Amino acid sequence: MEQSEVLKRVIGILTEASEMQRQAVEDDGGAAEADGSIVTSLLNETMPHIAIPGDATVEEMAALVGREVGGAVEQLVGAFTLAFIALAQIHDSGQQDVTSSDVLQDLALRAEELSADDDGPEDSL
Repeated sequence: MEQSEVLKRVIGILTEASEMQRQAVEDDGGAAEADGSIVTSLLNETMPHIAIPGDATVEEMAALVGREVGGAVEQLVGAFTLAFIALAQIHDSGQQDVTSSDVLQDLALRAEELSADDDGPEDSL
């Protein structure tokens, strides 16, 4: 999965979580219960399928899983980190006219632009 697609999915998770929290507060003043299905779906889509040989040692399995899963974990952590930093910068700046939804929408648009750039013709140098 391309990094821009992972970022868009992370933004979707954060947006959905924010909406769930807002509704929970409006409904009964409590905290929202997390729905793991969207996170599970993202993990299923980003994590590679690994074929482990039956005769592999524990060390070989650990190395194989680490090598195969490492890139996907880096993508997820990178996307969540980018979203966190963007939200934190707005929060820390004290800009009260910009909501977290605004920040996430801006990130989604930038991710879409990256995705469109990746799909376009190769630039010749």
